[in-house]
Amino acid sequence: MKTKITVIVDNRSNNGMQGEWGLCVLVEYAEKKILLDAGSSNLFLENMQKLGIDVAAIDHATLSHAHYDHANGFPAFFERNRKAKLYLRDHTACDCYAKKRIFRKYIGIPRRMLRKYADRIEMVSGDYQIMDGVWLVPHKTKGLESIGMRELMYRKTPSGWMPDDFSHEQSLVLDTEKGLVILNSCSHGGAGNIIDEVKATFPGKKVYGLIGGLHLFNKSEEEIRKVAGTIRDTGIEYVCTGHCTKDRAFGILKEELGDMADQMNVGYQIEI
Repeated sequence: MKTKITVIVDNRSNNGMQGEWGLCVLVEYAEKKILLDAGSSNLFLENMQKLGIDVAAIDHATLSHAHYDHANGFPAFFERNRKAKLYLRDHTACDCYAKKRIFRKYIGIPRRMLRKYADRIEMVSGDYQIMDGVWLVPHKTKGLESIGMRELMYRKTPSGWMPDDFSHEQSLVLDTEKGLVILNSCSHGGAGNIIDEVKATFPGKKVYGLIGGLHLFNKSEEEIRKVAGTIRDTGIEYVCTGHCTKDRAFGILKEELGDMADQMNVGYQIEI
């Protein structure tokens, strides 16, 4: 049983299809269609039409984390698809901000989405199985708020501003012929941590690959090479990255990882 993954939205445009700062990926698995994220706008609908994909036929939808560049397309998705549930972490709320000098800018999900589409949204906790062979896995690594502080990402809570601990971020994990494949759109919690989390969740199972952004666009060359080394040391065989990795970091990853590193663009397809 082959798994097919199609990039609907990414920063890098291709073949007449526009890109944007965001990510949207379609997974075709066991005769079901699973949407991961919906980009920054309604662009995903235009690209789906050009790719011959029927948005109404999507069976399940997932949100990788509670940021606008992954969630803003979902109100349009709900209007055009009447059957798919959207699976969110139970820590998801309209509370994500980025610190810009002395100001904080809202970078979260559409503010009315949780209330307006409550009947379409499933808030999940722990390791959640969507269907046979497909899971949503949360972060289990402690101390991720230190990454939130470093990235100047905060959550607005009743107790005040708190560094983001990325408890709203989750990995979509597929059991494929080659092993487990992890899709994590920005990997805020760290690529190495995410791979280790999935290994611990499924002891004895091989983790084949990681697909998604690695949030390296703002990192130094030294940091990027360190991430590449960490990924290589996990023993996985394949990395396909884009979005918040961006071209400079991908070039460095490619130097370090060679043929195991692949780059996304709009319309790019992966068969596993």
